[in-house]
Amino acid sequence: MNAVEIEQAVSELAEQPFDAAEFPYAFLMAFGNKETTIKRLRTGASNKSDLGGVLQTNNIHLATCAPGDIAATMTALRDSPATTRAKAKFILATDGIDLEAEDIATGETIACRYTDFPDHFGFFLPLAGISTVKQIRESAFDIRATSRLNRLYVELIKDNPDWGSAEKRHDMNHFMARLIFCFFAEDTDIFVSDNLFTATIDQMANRDGSNTHEVIGEIFRAMNTPIARRAEAKLPRWADTFPYVNGGLFSGSTDVPRFSKIAQRYLSHIGSLDWTQINPDIFGSMIQAVADEEERSVLGMHYTSVPNILKVLNPLFLDDLRAELEAAGDNARKLANLRARMARIRVFDPACGSGNFLVIAYKEMRALEFEINKRRGEPLRRTDIPLTNYRGIELRDFSAEIARLALIIAEYQCDVRYRGQKEALAEFLPLDAQNWITCGNALRLDWLSVCPPTGTGVKFQADDLFMSPLDQAQIDFANEGGETYICGNPPYKGSQQQSVEQKEDLDSAFKNLTTSTKILDYVCGWFAKAADFLRFTSGCAAFVTTNSVNQGRQVDALWGPIFSAGYSISFAHTSFTWSNLASHNAGVTVSIVAISKEPKSRAILFSEGEKGFEAREVANINGYLVAAPNIEISPSRSSKFGLPEMLFGNMPNDGGALLLDADQARTAKAEGVPEKFIRPFIGSQEFINGIQKFCIWVTANDYAEARSYTWLAARFAMVKAHRENSNRAATVKLANLPYSFGEVRQSGDEDTLVMPRITSERREYLPVGLVPSGAIISSQNFALYSAPSCHIPEGSMASS
Repeated sequence: MNAVEIEQAVSELAEQPFDAAEFPYAFLMAFGNKETTIKRLRTGASNKSDLGGVLQTNNIHLATCAPGDIAATMTALRDSPATTRAKAKFILATDGIDLEAEDIATGETIACRYTDFPDHFGFFLPLAGISTVKQIRESAFDIRATSRLNRLYVELIKDNPDWGSAEKRHDMNHFMARLIFCFFAEDTDIFVSDNLFTATIDQMANRDGSNTHEVIGEIFRAMNTPIARRAEAKLPRWADTFPYVNGGLFSGSTDVPRFSKIAQRYLSHIGSLDWTQINPDIFGSMIQAVADEEERSVLGMHYTSVPNILKVLNPLFLDDLRAELEAAGDNARKLANLRARMARIRVFDPACGSGNFLVIAYKEMRALEFEINKRRGEPLRRTDIPLTNYRGIELRDFSAEIARLALIIAEYQCDVRYRGQKEALAEFLPLDAQNWITCGNALRLDWLSVCPPTGTGVKFQADDLFMSPLDQAQIDFANEGGETYICGNPPYKGSQQQSVEQKEDLDSAFKNLTTSTKILDYVCGWFAKAADFLRFTSGCAAFVTTNSVNQGRQVDALWGPIFSAGYSISFAHTSFTWSNLASHNAGVTVSIVAISKEPKSRAILFSEGEKGFEAREVANINGYLVAAPNIEISPSRSSKFGLPEMLFGNMPNDGGALLLDADQARTAKAEGVPEKFIRPFIGSQEFINGIQKFCIWVTANDYAEARSYTWLAARFAMVKAHRENSNRAATVKLANLPYSFGEVRQSGDEDTLVMPRITSERREYLPVGLVPSGAIISSQNFALYSAPSCHIPEGSMASS
């Protein structure tokens, strides 16, 4: 289970009548324990409690008690010898009225009303094997809100299937964005009274939800009607209470999907949350998954941590600003100059998703500006940093809307924090209709039209904030003349996973640099576009990227043209895991690379040292992220030293019918299949771990004999069916050769030197070994066929 699913299960448990006997088991099930595990605890087979509670080894000791006995029960759990023997991580006690728990390792505790314990679900996430607890606890509200919004979304689509169609998807997404704004506004005094939106719906809508869509539609219509036009709009008195919001958020259609009784209850549950706790930098990336069918199955897993984002933003420009602030001290003139510089800085994320990078950049800049204002004796000064200096491009329209909304919320929260609630409210509404997040394909759009540098004539006033066209020029910046910093985490897709359209995107992005893009990862297109953009403005670009762009053949293909165009790597962060909130902290290995056209005397390389990642100044960083001159190593299909060629192993492409485990191999021989047709099969894992696996190996000359054996003939029929059902023409053609591997690179009668293609990055060396004749090498290995066990060309050096 992921964090959102756990939150949902815990919330549902808290809403049910308290059952002292069942609570421990229901609690454990909410954190992902299976029925078989619970059954063993119920029977006492694995329950080690000595207090009549439930004790799960290496996990938790919990007990229910009589009202008022929680303190005594917690003491008993803490002092229990069984707790110590079972190495329990947590203890928990509840009487159905209150609940207390303790993390035994840290001593951290929680105490709350029983009905409120879902607010603390992040405290218990280690019970589900989720280790990124700190980030989740900090974003516990965002996960709860996402979970509830997801339940509402799914329920509404179930009741309104037409709203889930491609034609209505934008309307549905726009509706969800409107709801998010209303829930935030009613809890932060943006509306005239607390809980105005939720309370109005509860009061005016029927309990069965039959007219809820009409009530919400009138509220939305009110927020799109200027105060001066309220009389002619003939709004209901209860809707007229809502302010004019503008900004395009409530413009256009006020259609609302119909609500069932269940959907209305979900809406009420969402409104009961405290939306003052929203973290726009976290919430955006989570809520975008609500409207994305592919991502909903892993809802809540794609949160990008603030420390990871700052690995990009700090060396890109924030560290420089902090250094200038430190140097300015209390000098009023220097502080004013720094503030003026910051007001002209543009931050541009051309793969902005729901705006995480932009929101963090904006919040960090506002914090720096506040320190400047405080030192100058102007702590309540209005900000000089325009929100429209934070630009983005995003392919998905809902994510683009959420990015705009997240920035609006971030601006309001910063105004409240640094200037006070009264001043923030006075300037918040109506929203500005300027558009600064473009919805479109970043590798096809002209970045100069989205984020124009000083001196361009690009001028465009968007019709409204949330309904702008896809292929659009943008408004001019309020403050021209500053630097532009490009940042983000673009999509990675490797060359083999790209669609035809994505291949064409890369060709378009590289048109001014090179025509050789076939082997490049999709993320490379953003470096090409950045290089093109930085020809016209002062600044730097830094992207999170797969570390494959700094390895092997991509180095020459990507960095050769970029270096030749006059760019250098100004800073880089060598490989690390870009983790998420999935169980067991799954992630992808990435690098961070920044390019700049402006010459710098030193570059900064972040690499892993004894105390974690350490920064050091170097003369140059090359395409391999090594502190060395730029070296171009071009691929070659033949050895310069006359060494034998290393090839892939053999690829079955068989649907599994030609591959056998040990039992199947024994069955084949029992069915009379000759041993010559059953060979050892060696993939990466088989080679590294000594696992036994076999395959059917038949040549064209032996096919007639092989298919005379019924057992083999059945296997060949399975291969043929698999290949005939493929959507690849080359595989369909192979159906005529059902006895053969799809790709054959050996005879099977030669000694072979093997090196696995897949192995752990923790190894200090690559495992290599000699495999005797008869073994068939999988395509998960590289191989030297019929090669001598030692081949060292004269005059060269080798080490073992």
